[in-house]
Amino acid sequence: RIALLVDKGSFRDISKPIVAGDPLGFVDRKPYRERLREAQEKTGLLSETIVGEAEMGDLPVILVVTDFRFIGGSMGGVMGEQISHAITTAARERRPFILVSSSGGARMQEGILSLMQMAKTVSARHDLEKAGVPFISVMVYPTTGGVLASIASLGDIIIAERGALIGFAGRRVIEQTTGEKLPSDFQTERFAYEHGLIDRVVEREKLREELIHILSFFAA
Repeated sequence: RIALLVDKGSFRDISKPIVAGDPLGFVDRKPYRERLREAQEKTGLLSETIVGEAEMGDLPVILVVTDFRFIGGSMGGVMGEQISHAITTAARERRPFILVSSSGGARMQEGILSLMQMAKTVSARHDLEKAGVPFISVMVYPTTGGVLASIASLGDIIIAERGALIGFAGRRVIEQTTGEKLPSDFQTERFAYEHGLIDRVVEREKLREELIHILSFFAA
């Protein structure tokens, strides 16, 4: 994903070297600590969130990418801290901030602490406004739950990748709760676009070109 977007050789990882704790001692079918270890071994990552400095079309940016392979890209304390760190860096260095989200929502294993990250990232977003730094949010498959309900929906420009699933609660949950049948295209990127939730729908192979085009306006 990163290699697809940035200029070759320009990406420098500036993620904080932090890993998730287990504040609740959470256990379901297996302990949370074991899930974390398995996700780290599977992905080679410390967490679901990667932060970096990079260039796109020779234009400097701060880029955050979340990885769905790591416990569904769910938002816990680490994601909240990494996104806040990235926003602070973008505001200080006056680099456009780009967030590429792929997430199943808040991380249940961290309880209320995971929900607090919604408020934390939304609060941090104000630093970009005060600094006059643009924020481009890119939603890919899937962008759901607490991530959609917070930072991912606050971009100055919001782009959805073609084929993205975009929604808060699951389709089945909504239908069972309301007793109503939802449209067949509900929570698709086209549905979100037609209802004013996003600004553009872009094919994956054209995403870099589109981002450079947008960034060039801010750089002019």
